[in-house]
Amino acid sequence: MERYNEVVNKLLTFRHERNWEQFHTPKNLSMGISIEASELMQEFLWKNDEEVAQRIKDKPENIADEIADIASYLFLLSHDLGFDLFKEIERKIEKNSKKYPKEKCFGIATKYNELK
Repeated sequence: MERYNEVVNKLLTFRHERNWEQFHTPKNLSMGISIEASELMQEFLWKNDEEVAQRIKDKPENIADEIADIASYLFLLSHDLGFDLFKEIERKIEKNSKKYPKEKCFGIATKYNELK
């Protein structure tokens, strides 16, 4: 948690020093997350599994940059909305464990409402 707070504080400082709070509305941050996720997907677009593995090997910084952008916007959005990101992840894991009981979904990728 200490590392998380340290990173969030660096993001907040970076944002404040540039007066970007005015642009970082929930709508804009959520759109930024989606856009950055699309940029990450673009790194792998039209590549088979072998080509993806090679791309990761050849251009790890490009991929890491996109992941960092996604996480940065997510951390800022969570902070601004007053969510404890790690608590919300744990809550969602618990919720998903009920939707996807291991006995019913082990080794299969079936949506929860179609599990037998």
